[in-house]
Amino acid sequence: MQTYDLEADGLRGLNAALQAQATETNQTVWEVVNPRGSHAIAVGLDAPIEVNVKGSTGYYCGGMNKQATVHVHGSAGPGVAENMMSGTVVIEGDASQYAGATGHGGTLVIKGNASSRCGISMKGIDIIVHGNVGHMSAFMGQSGNLVVCGDAGEALGDSLYEARLFVRGSVKSLGADCVEKEMRPEHLEMLADLLARGKCDAKPEDFKRYGSARKLYNFDIDNAY
Repeated sequence: MQTYDLEADGLRGLNAALQAQATETNQTVWEVVNPRGSHAIAVGLDAPIEVNVKGSTGYYCGGMNKQATVHVHGSAGPGVAENMMSGTVVIEGDASQYAGATGHGGTLVIKGNASSRCGISMKGIDIIVHGNVGHMSAFMGQSGNLVVCGDAGEALGDSLYEARLFVRGSVKSLGADCVEKEMRPEHLEMLADLLARGKCDAKPEDFKRYGSARKLYNFDIDNAY
């Protein structure tokens, strides 16, 4: 295992070393110590490596991730796993706003709570939140899955496209064009797999499913002013 002291050796050196693993992956397990809330830790990775961050991070940790597993043993600032393509990002604590924004693939697991706009404009990412999510989560979500084991704030799924939302707790309010939908057997099976990947002990039967009513897909003259 490679140990990198971020305070002593700096962020540029860390990301350069991690990104270099795209061409040579002999150093497959990394431990980052003394992160102290630094921004942009472990961004732009494209190799099947494991990065363990021993502490909390700032903005955009794990952004643009491909293949790698980034495990934050603390909380994460805004935009964690932003624009992720594949791989896994796990946050042991809480995540700030717009976690998993525009994610195209991969899995983001947040073991605490997520703030506002979790999964905004998600495009295929799977996000599993053990706690609650803030207002306007999955805003303009295009595809992928958002699983919330706790409660959801206001305007959940506002202007949603085809992303699937599963919430076990209460929903303060639904956003424009977001409606509750039937939970069919295929959805229970899908949700069971997502919960297993997120290491959640919740039961799929305890969740409700939400999705797009598809009323905003086409122009309606009655909505013009």
